[in-house]
Amino acid sequence: MSQSTSRQSDLVEAAKRYAEAFPGSPAQEYVDHRGLGEVASRFKLGYVASAATGHERYAGRLAIPYLRPAGGIHSVATIRFRCITDACTKEPDGQWREKEVHEGHGKYLGLPGDPPRLFNTAALINPSPHVGLTEGELDAMSSELAGLPAAGVPGVSAWKEHFTPAFKGFDKTFVLGDGDEAGRNFADKMSEILENGIPCAMPDGLDVNKFINQRGTAAFRERVGV
Repeated sequence: MSQSTSRQSDLVEAAKRYAEAFPGSPAQEYVDHRGLGEVASRFKLGYVASAATGHERYAGRLAIPYLRPAGGIHSVATIRFRCITDACTKEPDGQWREKEVHEGHGKYLGLPGDPPRLFNTAALINPSPHVGLTEGELDAMSSELAGLPAAGVPGVSAWKEHFTPAFKGFDKTFVLGDGDEAGRNFADKMSEILENGIPCAMPDGLDVNKFINQRGTAAFRERVGV
């Protein structure tokens, strides 16, 4: 087995291990809080209860695999890990924070040396006249839950030129930015890069996930225009 094949096999096994640890875990509690429990299995979300070799730094995090539609030994392109510790996501009284606080560590961690990738590439082969592009994985899942297929990218700085052709063929690519200056810049910039891009930032203080949780899927679809 080549080194590349061995690494791919290890990724698939790690994602499987973390997905098996998800039910009843702090990760499931967090995902349910974000309104994404319905799609957790579909996206094979996991919890790092017992870290695979080399993944020790990700212990206790939500595991988000980047899945390839074809499946097989290459079904997991990479895994990203999100901090969900109570100190960062909850108030001292146990209530969920309106705005999370991550101090002294990254909210997200990736595997060493991994290049930027698109999340949920399955959305790009969906027979739909339109597709969404979000600033992250949870927003892409939320958009999918609301009925708008969507891929995610960690921001404009992570965009690679070879991503662009994947969005051709759709009548419209709705660029779903957060409701802040950075999010509006993301929506505007990506709409310049994508010839079918339409900027669609959320209202002030909201991202796609929060908008849908607070106002519902019908309001989201109305705002986007689908």
